[in-house]
Amino acid sequence: MSITLSAGGTTLTLDPDLLWADEFEWAGVEQSVDRSVTGAMIIQAGSRLAGRPITLQPEDDSAAWMPRADMAQLQAWADVPGQVITLTLRGVARLVMFRHHDGGAFSAKPVVHFADPDSADWLLVTLRFMTVPE
Repeated sequence: MSITLSAGGTTLTLDPDLLWADEFEWAGVEQSVDRSVTGAMIIQAGSRLAGRPITLQPEDDSAAWMPRADMAQLQAWADVPGQVITLTLRGVARLVMFRHHDGGAFSAKPVVHFADPDSADWLLVTLRFMTVPE
């Protein structure tokens, strides 16, 4: 199943072998526990509406390479404050934004370093998103 990003009529197809690294590190419930002045426990709980992290990364250095040419589109989207992108992952479309506050929108390193990079060179890329309300 393919992974795609789309915004403003542009679609970027990503390698389907990218790993959703933090898939099970999210809880859909927010909870706070306090004590009143009488010592009674006050528990508040609610559903989180958005903000689920989605970090897509290669499983190892031999998987999910991305052509350098795709980085121009990712950089263009990342350079727009508040840019909302549709991420389709495993057949489910989600509205997402880059997580600039959490290690940067993405990171990339070449599979093989060349002194004169070319758009066809391969990169290992980690993408950091979070879901936003629909």
